[in-house]
Amino acid sequence: MSKSHQLLAFFVTLIWGTNFVFIKYGLDELPPFLFAAIRFFLVAFPLVFFMKRPKAGWGLIAAYGLLIGFGQFGVLFYAMQNDISPGLASLVVQTQIFFSIIFAIFMFKETIKPAQWIALLISFSGIALIASKVDDNTTLLGLVLVLIAAMSWAMGNMVIKKAGKVDIIAFLAYSSLFTVPVLFAMSFYFEGWALMKNSIQSASMTSVYVVLWQTIGNTLIGYGIWNYLISRYNASVVTPWALLVPVSGMMASYLMLGEPMPIWKIIAALLILTGLALNIYMSVSTVRKARLNGVV
Repeated sequence: MSKSHQLLAFFVTLIWGTNFVFIKYGLDELPPFLFAAIRFFLVAFPLVFFMKRPKAGWGLIAAYGLLIGFGQFGVLFYAMQNDISPGLASLVVQTQIFFSIIFAIFMFKETIKPAQWIALLISFSGIALIASKVDDNTTLLGLVLVLIAAMSWAMGNMVIKKAGKVDIIAFLAYSSLFTVPVLFAMSFYFEGWALMKNSIQSASMTSVYVVLWQTIGNTLIGYGIWNYLISRYNASVVTPWALLVPVSGMMASYLMLGEPMPIWKIIAALLILTGLALNIYMSVSTVRKARLNGVV
């Protein structure tokens, strides 16, 4: 990658990492399902009026919307309201990489090397360490919910894999059409009309900025740059940059929110990131060997 594109990749990791802090700011004024519903409403509109529907079946588009909009972000926002800190959430949700591997084995008959199983165990030992340290700031419920969000993200990856090469921005916009009604319904059922109305009426400009950043910065700019890089370089070159997301997320939470950084949290982060890095290294090595043997 050129230096300018490396800077772009680093910029994306900062956007996605610090985004967890901004989510926390938004949750201070908006209930989680309403917050997520507004975000995806703005992702869908007005883009669907200006972009062609991606070349994928409506079933795949709807599945992606429900998995990412509700299963990932709706559940993640709910967990982050009271049950897990932003820094840990940014770390735990990266386990989607391993969930993606497991789902690909069963759905697409992909294979996994013994070293990748070891990497899986290393990362999940970090999750186990976090589970053993649950307290008032990070509950067991919060940890489980973020793991569910990670699994939903992984299933969304399988939908994208099934859909093939599509315009990801258009895919996000059209899939959000299926996300928004579900999130608004969840908000109405769990949070109630009175809270929804009062939250919107009393929301400060901070909430407005956070929602706009969620829509424009995190989704359109972040995913736009990321997919631009993916289109220019091999995935094995670009995807390792994602390991910086939980690093920037935990640092941002420490600096901006004063989130404690005890030694056990650092060890858990190192375990999870070591497992993720080992898995990516194995994937890159497999591709290189295949190229040397003339397979790809």
